[in-house]
Amino acid sequence: MDGNGRSDIKRARAIARRRRRKFAAALLLTGLALVGGSSVLFQVLMATEGQSHSWTTAIYWTLTTMSTLGYGDVTFTSDLGRIFSMVVLLSGAVFILALLPYFVIQHVLTPWLDRRDAARAPRRAPPQIRNHLILVGADTVVETLVARAKRSRVPCVLVVDHPKQAGLLHDRGYIVVLGPLDSVDTYRKAGVERAKMVVSMLPDTTTTNVVFTVRQVAKDVIVAVTADKAASVDVLELAGADHVLELATQLGRAMAGRVLGTTGRAHHIGAFGRTIIAEAAARHTELVGMTLEQARAEVSCRILAVMRKGRLRPTKPDPGIDADTVLVLAGTADEVKEYDARFQVPQNHDDPVLILGGGRVGRAAAKALTETGVPSTIVEQVPDRAGSVTRVVEGDAADLEVLRSAGFDTAPAVLVTTHDDDLNVYLSLYCRRLRDEVQVVSRATHERNVATLYRAGADGVLSYATIGATELWNRATLPHRMVIAEGNELFLVPRPAALARLPVRNPEVFQQTGCQIVAVTDADGTLLRDSERIPTGDGQQLLLLGDRHAEERFRAKYPG
Repeated sequence: MDGNGRSDIKRARAIARRRRRKFAAALLLTGLALVGGSSVLFQVLMATEGQSHSWTTAIYWTLTTMSTLGYGDVTFTSDLGRIFSMVVLLSGAVFILALLPYFVIQHVLTPWLDRRDAARAPRRAPPQIRNHLILVGADTVVETLVARAKRSRVPCVLVVDHPKQAGLLHDRGYIVVLGPLDSVDTYRKAGVERAKMVVSMLPDTTTTNVVFTVRQVAKDVIVAVTADKAASVDVLELAGADHVLELATQLGRAMAGRVLGTTGRAHHIGAFGRTIIAEAAARHTELVGMTLEQARAEVSCRILAVMRKGRLRPTKPDPGIDADTVLVLAGTADEVKEYDARFQVPQNHDDPVLILGGGRVGRAAAKALTETGVPSTIVEQVPDRAGSVTRVVEGDAADLEVLRSAGFDTAPAVLVTTHDDDLNVYLSLYCRRLRDEVQVVSRATHERNVATLYRAGADGVLSYATIGATELWNRATLPHRMVIAEGNELFLVPRPAALARLPVRNPEVFQQTGCQIVAVTDADGTLLRDSERIPTGDGQQLLLLGDRHAEERFRAKYPG
């Protein structure tokens, strides 16, 4: 594979050199034709004026005129000759002032800059780096994962095969290794034998080659990759990948997990050790109207946090519980069942959830809802695309009649799953204006559109970048993290000594950092149920809830 990779690079470089030679030859021939033709016409016109000059003088006049020098020692006296002089002058200006600089920039300066970038791009990771993540390629998921690793002080090495990209990443402060992605030397120089995990986000065929190459030099390192197609999962596992993630499926299932319905059921969204984390909507339950302290006395599970419209709300002062409140719960499986038995409203049977878009994300969400007994309906302009997972309504989701025929008027929730952020903003705003009480969960492709989607009316937003980075992070045996909503995560940190013996529900920490301490856990992440104050023993961790900025502030204020 190493030989094939190097031969491909050599062929590409040879093709580029041939193109440069062809362009240079064409440019040279064009210049010779202009000089030769102009010199011949110079002799003809001079003869009509009764002047006789040598061919050396003809070429001399042509070059000085084309270069706009024009010394004036050889001139025409007729109007025809002067018109010819202007034509030669203009053609020379175009050739010398436009084409030649283009040639110099594209075929002399640019290759030199590329060689300079290639020479300055690092080709080896620092020898002292270890227990790091090796990330092959660079996209939004990788950038999110690198930012998360930086906050947690986990080193990362980016492996790329393009000199310009390597230089740009290096200038941004990343640790970069430049080299062929199918060369074992590249991964040796990236310190793969000392790494915690290798991640590849490239196309399936390229990723297969990367996995094979990594396995040649490191048999035990964790390898986590993404697959664009379901058919590629088996192939990537055969190649040696430990974890193969289908991000479209992961995102669809995560969006389905945020559908709270109207029956008061607690929806599981993950676990820390033996502790289940779930969300539950207060709407239609007897919790509406209670204070948070009253609810904590009534609920078997621990109420970790309160959310409204996808946003975290401080617990001090007591925010109270209304119909828009979503409770973030933690408890054992039995405690969650007890919560459902107490607060589920049996007479409220959920109508089908509306899924706008029948692509991979929409189909995955429909399948996940079906597995949990929640009916769903997909609205899709190309009905064959949605398959036979659930009921499909053909039409444009922006058409009110189509939405109503799909059951929008009674749907407990709408999932907006298209890959176009602009369309997702449009549909989220449209659904919110049509029905203020419906739950809207939207997909975001780019992180920059998350805030816009919330402003448009989405109750929850999830993106490829966040879901992908979280899944990869948790596969690396790093401290577990869980996405509650886009921009809000549950994550574990070692207990800072400065917080020992302080109350768990400490409003000062939230005011200073933006992070809420929601619980104390043991070494495997299982919640310590009876801890109202942060204990002083060894091995405890704090379970925090907050966004990336709050996490940075917390880690800066309470290091180690």
